[in-house]
Amino acid sequence: MGMNAGNGRFVSEINVTPFVDVMLVLLIIFMVATPMMTEGLEVDLPQTRQVEVLPSEVDHMILTIRRDGRIYLDEYVVNDMADLEGYLQNLVKAKNRSLFLQADKEVPYGLVVEVMGQIKAAGIENLGVMAEQANNEPAAPPAREKK
Repeated sequence: MGMNAGNGRFVSEINVTPFVDVMLVLLIIFMVATPMMTEGLEVDLPQTRQVEVLPSEVDHMILTIRRDGRIYLDEYVVNDMADLEGYLQNLVKAKNRSLFLQADKEVPYGLVVEVMGQIKAAGIENLGVMAEQANNEPAAPPAREKK
């Protein structure tokens, strides 16, 4: 199996140039697409003075509540609050993973409590809550009005 070289003989070498071209294009596509897949969800976390770093060696999932009320389990959208308990039981409790909750600081407290109730109903006892480190700069004193 080969191509005719024009002089009646077949060429027995494989032409790797098209293969290399395709592989380089795929490499560029993956180099561009990979950073977009690893970014997290945009959430404006509340600030606190004491924050611990998320453990990296533990298998964990993050439950996110965004400002618009949408709920995500890692990067997957949870469309219905009734489905959340099932997702938590299958993906967190059954696989013995840790769960961390991050909510935008503009999310109503009632929604956060409702989500925490679903977490408790799923049988998850240990829940981590995520926040950002507060700035240690002292607040500027309030401006006094002149009389």
